[in-house]
Amino acid sequence: MHYEGKHIIRPPSEADSIILQVTVGCSHNKCTFCGTYKEERFRIKDEQVIEADLEFAAKYCRRQKRVFLADGDVLILSQQKLVNLFTRIKAKLPWVNRISLYGNAKSIRHKSVAELTELKALGLNRVYLGLETGHQQLLDKIRKGATPAQMVEAAERIQAAGLFLSVTVLLGIGGVELSLDHAQATGRLLSLMQPNQIGILTLMLLNNTPLYQDAQQGDFILPDQQGMLVELRTMIEHMELKRSQLQSNHASNYLPLNARMPKDKERILEAIDSALAGKTRLKPENMRAL
Repeated sequence: MHYEGKHIIRPPSEADSIILQVTVGCSHNKCTFCGTYKEERFRIKDEQVIEADLEFAAKYCRRQKRVFLADGDVLILSQQKLVNLFTRIKAKLPWVNRISLYGNAKSIRHKSVAELTELKALGLNRVYLGLETGHQQLLDKIRKGATPAQMVEAAERIQAAGLFLSVTVLLGIGGVELSLDHAQATGRLLSLMQPNQIGILTLMLLNNTPLYQDAQQGDFILPDQQGMLVELRTMIEHMELKRSQLQSNHASNYLPLNARMPKDKERILEAIDSALAGKTRLKPENMRAL
């Protein structure tokens, strides 16, 4: 497979997927906390390169039943390009039963429900949306490029098309100052969005980001382990979910959790309380990663 750029990332649940890189970088690439694509100019890969990767997958990846489309926001492509891509995947890899990708609120809202439904018919199953926070001030501050209302609109559009919605949130993004405000607002917004899956990550400061520079200058203070756990507990307390899977199995997290909400809500709150009381061993700093 042909990969360009310094980083090829995918969600934890796509660990066994064929990673087909369609774009390089991120179409937004302005978030103050994310350094993944800071050195990359967003571009669409050459059709011949993508075709060669499909040929490779057809020959060598027959045991893998899923495809994840990288990089940061393949959904920003025109509908015509996406339909063509999905049609080729279906023809070249007929055994694949799930195609997934990242989509930000802007690219999702640029697609109609009818267009998303068309992609679903061609194999799209899952869209990963990075919410990070439900707090309006923080969304502006980290330059996420969307309001809470636009995040909810994006979620509704995905779900109206019958697609699986996975939403990621970021512990620590509000710093010490806005930690609990961030947690409460995010829990409430997730209750409005009602995603099928919630992925919880913990902020790790990267030295090529504006947020890292803020921390170096003392303008941003990252919560410690206890602060992160209190933030996590507060966020979950404010979630009113009908049917969602909640996971904190990303390598950045101190406390791995896996729950079916709402039935496991009390169980995981107790697990967090146990960690806060020092009864549960947390992941050491040297074992955390992005």
